[in-house]
Amino acid sequence: MCDAFRTAGGAFAPVYLAFGWVHQAAHILGRIELTGAAVRRRLSGLLGAMTRHRGVVGELSGAVDHFVKVSRSYWGGLFGCYDTAGLPRANNDLERAVGSHRYHERRATGRKGASPSLVLRGAAKLVAGLATRHREVTAAELAGADRVAWKRLRAELETRRERRTERRRFRRDPEGYLKALENKLIQLRLPA
Repeated sequence: MCDAFRTAGGAFAPVYLAFGWVHQAAHILGRIELTGAAVRRRLSGLLGAMTRHRGVVGELSGAVDHFVKVSRSYWGGLFGCYDTAGLPRANNDLERAVGSHRYHERRATGRKGASPSLVLRGAAKLVAGLATRHREVTAAELAGADRVAWKRLRAELETRRERRTERRRFRRDPEGYLKALENKLIQLRLPA
């Protein structure tokens, strides 16, 4: 930023301060030599300071609140890339990886567009596709998988598939769908 804005202290002072906070957050997240815990601790401190001093930026306090809220919403998955070697850190790297997967899937299936199953089963399909592109996965590695986690993922994917099926049934015939639901409700209320 221009030194005139920094020393002006007038109308641009809040903008300069808010920009400094965002720039500092980008600098913290860009530190590839730190562990996930260290980056988490530093970013948490910055977000706490932004929350405490949000009034200093005047009308931009709403933007600061939004920045903190969005940062906290991504908190759970934000720091894994620092502790996992080879995991892409930037959106560009992630977009390139997903785009590459879509390209290879289109080539393999002969589709012109992305497969609808990528939306439905992306949590499993994308990870499996990216992992097998980096190296061959052996049968022993597959046999040693966590069966409980695998069953939980399968149940989640099946629930997602069922919801999608129900939405499609409703869109095709809303009256019939609601009538079937009403009949099920009546059956549940009848004495056995």
